[in-house]
Amino acid sequence: MFRTLLIALLVQLPFSAHATEAQLLGEPGWTQTGKASYYSSRLHGRRTASGEPYDETDLTAAHPALPFGTLVQVTNTYNNRAVVVRINDRGPFVGHRIIDVSQRTAEQLGMVRAGSARVQIEVLDPDQHSE
Repeated sequence: MFRTLLIALLVQLPFSAHATEAQLLGEPGWTQTGKASYYSSRLHGRRTASGEPYDETDLTAAHPALPFGTLVQVTNTYNNRAVVVRINDRGPFVGHRIIDVSQRTAEQLGMVRAGSARVQIEVLDPDQHSE
């Protein structure tokens, strides 16, 4: 009986974790860790999913699910450099990346040479932070 109960709990665990994560997505304090990449300069001027043009000099980023306008602190876990960006696009859609940042953001994070970096992102309270 104990074994059956344990198996039942383990089977339900992933569903509970996903429900909690989805519930907190976009709320201040929500974090995610993974790989970041940055936009090619060839995309400068093209429309983002939010409708605004991509500007490689802005501190912006693409995330698969965070609402447009969300302010996120992106921290390069290798060198601890951090930048606050605004989500204005969808993506990335390659590999296991969690965020695509603008060229300027990549420069400030110190990830241009490598092309990607392991980062932690944290949703900020918009009332306490400005771009």
